[in-house]
Amino acid sequence: MDPARKAALAALKIVRDGGYANLAVKQVLDRSQLTSRDAGFVTQLVYGVCRNMGTLDLIIEKASGRAITTLQPGVVDVLRLGTQQLLMMRVPAHAGVSACVCLASEQIGRHVSGVVNAILRRVAERDWDTWMDLITHGLPAAQAMAIRSCHPLWIEQVYAHCLPAGEVVQAMEANNEAPQPTLVVRPGLMTRDELLTYGGEPTPYSPWGVSRSGDPAQVPPVRDGRAAVQDEGSQLVADLLTRVDAPDGPWLDMCAGPGGKAALLTGLARDAGQGLVASELRPHRARLVASALRGYGSPAVVVADGCVPAWGSVFSRIMLDAPCTGLGALRRRAEARWRKTEDDLEGLVRLQCDLLWSACSSVVPGGVVAYVTCSPHPGETVEVIREAAKGLEILDAPALLGNVPNAQSELDPRFIQLWPHRHGTDAMFCALLRRTSVTELR
Repeated sequence: MDPARKAALAALKIVRDGGYANLAVKQVLDRSQLTSRDAGFVTQLVYGVCRNMGTLDLIIEKASGRAITTLQPGVVDVLRLGTQQLLMMRVPAHAGVSACVCLASEQIGRHVSGVVNAILRRVAERDWDTWMDLITHGLPAAQAMAIRSCHPLWIEQVYAHCLPAGEVVQAMEANNEAPQPTLVVRPGLMTRDELLTYGGEPTPYSPWGVSRSGDPAQVPPVRDGRAAVQDEGSQLVADLLTRVDAPDGPWLDMCAGPGGKAALLTGLARDAGQGLVASELRPHRARLVASALRGYGSPAVVVADGCVPAWGSVFSRIMLDAPCTGLGALRRRAEARWRKTEDDLEGLVRLQCDLLWSACSSVVPGGVVAYVTCSPHPGETVEVIREAAKGLEILDAPALLGNVPNAQSELDPRFIQLWPHRHGTDAMFCALLRRTSVTELR
C-alpha cells in the first residue's frame, strides 16, 4: 500500500468528520514517517480535493451514472482522491487507478474494488477541460462559471455582486491558489529590515510585512514572539486604524482572538504613547491572544462579551474584527467553501450588528471604530454599517491607503475592500466610523 495515499485518505476522513484540512494534514503527517516529497504530495492532494470537492463530485456522478449519496462515504473519498490525481495532477492514468483500487480494497474492503476501478477508468477517459464541457453543457452561465472554478453557485453570485463582471472569474481562480506565507514584525520588538535578514521580500503595501516561502516555524523571530504569520490584508486594516486622527486614550481590540491584529496594534499603540486592551469572549482564544502578546510584557487581555461590555465610553480607537463567514480567506481554508451556506449569514449578521453598536458605544466622542470582516459579502459589510452605525460619521478609508491601488469597495467608495486577485491579500473589508459629539446611539 502506498503510504502517501493512505495518509491522504486518513486526512480526508478527518475533514469529512468536521475537521479542518490544514489540521488534518498536519495530524496525519506528524504520525507518519513520510519523506518530504511524499508529505508534499499528501498536502497537495488533500488540499486539492477539499478545494475542488463539489466539482469533483459532479464528475464522479457523471462517470458513475449515480448520485454521490448512493456510494459509501469511504468510497467517495477514494474516488475524490483518484479523480483529483487523474485530472489535476501529473499522475499517469494506469498508476492513479491502480493505486486507488488497492487503497479501497485495503481500507474499505475488496467488495468495493470493482466499483472504484470502473468509475475511475471512466474518469480517466477524458481530461479536465472535456469533463467541464460535459458537466456544464446547457447550464446558465453563472452556474457553469461556478462549477469550472470549483465554487458553490451562491459564492459566485456574491462575487458577481461585488466585482465588475470581468473580474469574477479572476477572483475565484485566485481562491484556488495557495498563498505564500506572509510574516509580520511586532513593532517595538523588531524591525522589518531585521526580519528580512532571514530571507524573503518586503510586502508591497504593509510597512510591517515580509513574504517568505518555507516553514514560518523555522524562523527564529517567529519562535520567540518578535514576529508572526499574518496576511498582509490583516496588517493593512490594523495599521489603518492608526492613520486617522483620534483623541489620546486607550485602544481596544474587541474580538481579539487569536491575537494577530492585537499584537500589531499593541506595538503601534505603544509607539503612540497609548495602551491597548485586548478583549476575547472565549477563554482558550484569550490565552492565544496572551501568547501572541507575550513579547510586550504583561498585556491587558480580558475575557469579556463584546456585546455586553463591562466598560463605558472610554476608548479612543477600537478594532472590531467581527466574526464572519470567512469568504475572504477561501484560499487558506480549502474545505470552507463547501461547508459555508447562505443560512450561516443570519446569526452572524445579528451578532455583527450587536458588536458594532457596542463598539460605537464604547468609543469616546471624536474616537474611531474600525469595522473589519474577512468577507466581501454585502450582508456582513456595507449592510451592517447601514443598520448598526446610524448617526456616525463614515470616514474615507481608502484615502488613508493611498499606496494601495483599487482598494475602494465597488459597493461604496468610502469603504476598503481588498481582494486576492487585485492585491495578493485576503478579501478584507474595512470601514472607519467616527463618533461625533452629537452622535445619538440607539
